[in-house]
Amino acid sequence: MAQSIAEERVILRDLGDGLVLRRATVADTEALAAFNAEIFDEGDAAATRDLMSGDHPTCDAGDFTLVEDTSTHAIVSSLCLIPQTWAYGGIEFGVGRPELVGTHPDYRRRGLIRAQFEVIHQWSAERGHKLQAITGISYFYRQFGYEMALELEGGRVGYKTHVPKLKGDEKEPYRVRPTTEADLPFVAQVYEQAMKRSLVACVRNEVLLRYELQGWSEESSNRSELRVIESVEGEPVGFLVHPPKLWKQRMGVNAYELKSGVSWLAVTPTVIRYLWATGEEYAAQDEEQEMEAFAFWLGTEHPVYQVIHDRLPHEIKPYAWYVRVPDLPDFLRHIRPVLERRLADSALVGHTGELRVSFYSDGLRLVFEDGRMTAVEKWIPTADDEEAARFPGHTFLQLLLGYRTLRELKYAFPDCGVETDEAQALLKNLFPRRASNVLPVG
Repeated sequence: MAQSIAEERVILRDLGDGLVLRRATVADTEALAAFNAEIFDEGDAAATRDLMSGDHPTCDAGDFTLVEDTSTHAIVSSLCLIPQTWAYGGIEFGVGRPELVGTHPDYRRRGLIRAQFEVIHQWSAERGHKLQAITGISYFYRQFGYEMALELEGGRVGYKTHVPKLKGDEKEPYRVRPTTEADLPFVAQVYEQAMKRSLVACVRNEVLLRYELQGWSEESSNRSELRVIESVEGEPVGFLVHPPKLWKQRMGVNAYELKSGVSWLAVTPTVIRYLWATGEEYAAQDEEQEMEAFAFWLGTEHPVYQVIHDRLPHEIKPYAWYVRVPDLPDFLRHIRPVLERRLADSALVGHTGELRVSFYSDGLRLVFEDGRMTAVEKWIPTADDEEAARFPGHTFLQLLLGYRTLRELKYAFPDCGVETDEAQALLKNLFPRRASNVLPVG
């Protein structure tokens, strides 16, 4: 459980015009839930109650900010910060997840969200978070120093005709069942194994998995169904996660993993049949929905796509995470073992030299000696420095997080440039494109 904040109305800032920015308390729970029900929906109201209850492993009421109109005592804007642990190439670091960001329509365009982001960015820094990340509407979070730099969702879709059928008297070779607490060590182990496929991943230990299994309330928008896949002999072989309802007439999985040594080709037909049957059950419970398709929302790269390609004819392009890295030198120093390993495995093994990276108004200087990164420091570019690699705005984050290649960035942004062979070789080998699939849940 996160450390609770003292039950008092902590005023963080007077915003003028009768508006105050303050830290929320448990006493604000129902008012804030009602506010989020109005701004979003009842599922987010339930998630608000869950996060403010003190039962969540990393978040409680004191991680919410709110803006109050003192003339009416109404909440007019709010958001929260959910601490998480992510990993880059296996190296873990703290992350702050802003969520439930909303303002009443009558109070928009007054800078209320900006003021709250300034607060939670400070909180995040105080907790040692090296990165902030949020899912959200197009463009909006760029205003606060974020760049769209990681894949978000996306996947493949199949239809009834693509559901594999059992032949004759053939019996289902696997079964999908509800997860129990006793299954959590197995699920955690398989999840940890799967993280290795993703450059950036969210770390989920047994405590977090237990909350995913038991913590979210029935009505919460964050609730998912966690299922174990087992053989007919009862041996667990994998797990999957899916929503508790249809989405756009589709029944899909947000996570699907098998333990090492188990064939995806053998297990996946059972999973598809389970999805179709479950989707039909959900449709029968909701007269506004009809089961039309099954889906694997597993990003652009996943082993399942290799074994049932023809059964997933419809591809859904991914959206993107917004990411903010407030101290790039610090982050690069933190992931130095990954960068040095990449260099050692490249044609630049044992390299000695420096790499200057310009963001036009500021930049970075990286120093290498015999293949080791000995220094990373802030650097101010000059107008006549023609050897520095140039990345406008926060576009360098796309390269850093494996979202885009150097060539793709140079094509998309004419003011992105790399003039020397040394800089180009270093950037390509230090920051190759590599897919990530970060589950966007609390």
